[in-house]
Amino acid sequence: MTTDLNDNLLAWLKDAHAMEQQAEQMLKAQASRIEHYPELKARLESHLQETLGQQSQIESCIQRRDGSTSTLKDMAGRMMAFAQAAGGMTQHDEVVKGAIAGYVFENLEIACYTALISAAREAGDAETERVCMGILEQEKAMSSWMLNHLPTVTRDFLLRSATPGQKAKV
Repeated sequence: MTTDLNDNLLAWLKDAHAMEQQAEQMLKAQASRIEHYPELKARLESHLQETLGQQSQIESCIQRRDGSTSTLKDMAGRMMAFAQAAGGMTQHDEVVKGAIAGYVFENLEIACYTALISAAREAGDAETERVCMGILEQEKAMSSWMLNHLPTVTRDFLLRSATPGQKAKV
């Protein structure tokens, strides 16, 4: 059985939509628990708004290709985000591990959008290529921010955890 270029592109767009659903849940969960790291919380909330826009843009690309989002893939993405959030809540260093996981997830998104751009270009879908290039830039900016602020989050966590009476976890 072979799959043509257009079928692959549509399937990958559905995957991207599910990935953004997962990102939404992860960002909401992490930002909602952060109390003592205001800069991180603000950036997560800002990226959450970007993520909601990305979902809408990807959904438009899917619809333009006469497709619809995959309820099963979207649900799986949300369930994975829930499991990750639940696992993180049990860690004494949740904020540091969450920041690391966020950085890793951003780089997964970067790789996915890089592939989508190439597939859209090959399919002659200039609008999907343009949308994915815009999203890619947002994901690169978030990845860079996370990497650049990881030392600060780590330092702040270590200082808070070493101070009696301070809550460091989130």
